[in-house]
Order: sequence, then C-alpha cells, then structure tokens
Amino acid sequence: MKLSIIIPAHNEEGCIEKTVLQIIKKITASKIDYEILVVNDNSTDGTAIILKKLNNDHPSVKYINNDPPNGFGLAIRRGLEHYTGDAVAILMGDGSDSPADIINYYRKLEEGYDCVFGSRFIKGGHVYNYPLLKLILNRMANYFIKILFGLRHNDITNAFKCYRREVIEGTKPIISHHFNLTVELPLKAIIRGYSYATIPITWHGRAKGISKLKIKEMGSRYLFIVLYLFLEKHLSKGDYIIKTRS
Repeated sequence: MKLSIIIPAHNEEGCIEKTVLQIIKKITASKIDYEILVVNDNSTDGTAIILKKLNNDHPSVKYINNDPPNGFGLAIRRGLEHYTGDAVAILMGDGSDSPADIINYYRKLEEGYDCVFGSRFIKGGHVYNYPLLKLILNRMANYFIKILFGLRHNDITNAFKCYRREVIEGTKPIISHHFNLTVELPLKAIIRGYSYATIPITWHGRAKGISKLKIKEMGSRYLFIVLYLFLEKHLSKGDYIIKTRS
C-alpha cells in the first residue's frame, strides 16, 4: 500500500524544509512505499525555492502550485487531484505534527480501517505550546461537534488524518475552501459509513512563522460545514451511505 503525504504550504520558508526532511527520515526507516506531495499555496516568500531544492534532492518529494486564490482547503483539494497513493495522510507544513504518528496511522490502515484520526486529547496524546485561547475554543468546538453527531472521536478539527483512496472518492464533491475542510472530510467519511480508528498523537506549536488560522474568519465557515453535514446525516435518507466495500 503506497502512502501519499499531502502538505499544504503557504509562506512556510522557515519550517517546510525541516518538516519534509524529518518525515523522509522517519518514513524511510519504516520501509513504507510513499510520496510526499507539497502544495505551494501561492506563497510570496522563499517557499517555492525550497520546494524546488527538495524535489531535486529527494525523488520522493513532489510539489505543485495551487491556483489563486489561496486557502488551506483549496490547497488540499489541489493535492487530492494529484496524489498517486492507495492512501493519503494530510498534515501541516509547520512541523506541528509528529512524523512518528504517520507510521502509526499507516499501521492502523493495515489492520483494515478506512480512516485513521489522531487525537491530542486522549490517553497517550500530547500537546505542547498550544495558545490558551485557541485551546479553549478548540475544546468547545470539538465538544459541540461530538455531541451533535454522537461521535466517539474528540479532536475532529485537527487537520492531521489519514484516509484510504476510496474514502476520498466517496467524500466528493469536497466544498471547503479553508480550514473547515479539516471537519468536512472526517464527518463525511463517518456519516457515509466508512470505518475509522482513533489513536493518540503528539502536537507541537510551530517554532517559526505565523499561524494561518484566523479564528474570527473561520467560525462561520466551520459552522456552515457542520450544519451542512448535520442536514445530510438526518435528511438524505441514507443516499450517501456506503453499502458495500471491496
């Protein structure tokens, strides 16, 4: 099973090289067939230059440019049009996600799950340098979603997740332009009948650069996706539920 790792990068010249090299080191040692696909999301700094060098030095690293306008969701959607693996992991370009957890995700897929979601807030999970206000809002939003959809999972807004190719195809059309895609993909997968496992993961606050998540701008977008999928769950009469799998 080939694993594609999609990383969106908007003005990540301070982080992206270290992030990619750490992933290469960890995943190469695991003997997993993989590719890293970085989506340059209309960066105005030196990100593109760094990606070109990584591509030249490491055959497993590819990069493509996202068409304007930029947006986290749009960059991921661009990557999902071009990856070649049997499964795909989505993670951040700022180095906040642990490369070791990619291996753990892959091993769970090997057990037969359709999706693997990480949680920073279960036994074995760790969070470092999370801004207090964002942490409070994160926990409130995730609790709301967990109750609304009756989920076991408690970290649905976390971007770092892994899906089999058939899950990605089964969640289309994907409509989110921004960080609300982190909610759209897993909720669609759950609602439409795909299996998932939750494992503890480790998250570190970014060491360099500025977070691209703007809380004031994203609240209504998250709510839109949550309500959109709540309506699908309760009003679609099961039209999108997966009946059979190969």
